[in-house]
Amino acid sequence: MTATLTSPELTKADRCDRCGAAARVRAKLPSGAELLFCQHHANEHEAKLIAMAAVLEVSPVEA
Repeated sequence: MTATLTSPELTKADRCDRCGAAARVRAKLPSGAELLFCQHHANEHEAKLIAMAAVLEVSPVEA
């Protein structure tokens, strides 16, 4: 998954919409909706999101 973060950076308060883990990826859907995913769930759903023409933004990993 190669994308850059163009929206405000994700914070520690941002959580995955699937499991509640720290969000690392924001998926912007063509409808304007946004979904947040941990890296695991972003990888799991990447193909479907790309097929839906979602824009994937990856947050830098915090040290």
